[in-house]
Amino acid sequence: MHGDFSHESGARAMRALLEASPDLDAVFAASDDMALGALRALREAGRRVPEDIALVGYDDTAAAALADPPLTTVHQPTERMGGEMARVLADTAIDEGPGARPRSVVLDTRLVVRASG
Repeated sequence: MHGDFSHESGARAMRALLEASPDLDAVFAASDDMALGALRALREAGRRVPEDIALVGYDDTAAAALADPPLTTVHQPTERMGGEMARVLADTAIDEGPGARPRSVVLDTRLVVRASG
C-alpha cells in the first residue's frame, strides 16, 4: 500500500491492507511513523501485535522504542548519513563541478528486534 511516511498514512494503509487481506500475519512499514499508525489501526480492528500480526518499521526513532509493544525496526545511521551527504556534496562541488556524475554511498543498517515482530 502507498503512504507518505506519516502516522495517518500508515493507519490508512493498514486499514486497506486488512480489508484486502484479512488473514495477513506480518507487515513491514516504510517508516516508524507509518508503523505506529498501522499499530493504531490494528488495535482499532481488534488485532493484537505481535500475536495476530507481526509489525516492523524503518528508521529506529525514539518513538519506536516507546511504543506498546516496542516496535521492531530497521536502524539507519542518520547522523552518518548527514555527514556522508555533506562530504559528497563538497567533493562534487570542489573536485568535479556542476557536470559531475551522481555518486552512490551505501551505509549499513541493522534490525533492532523488539516485541512487535
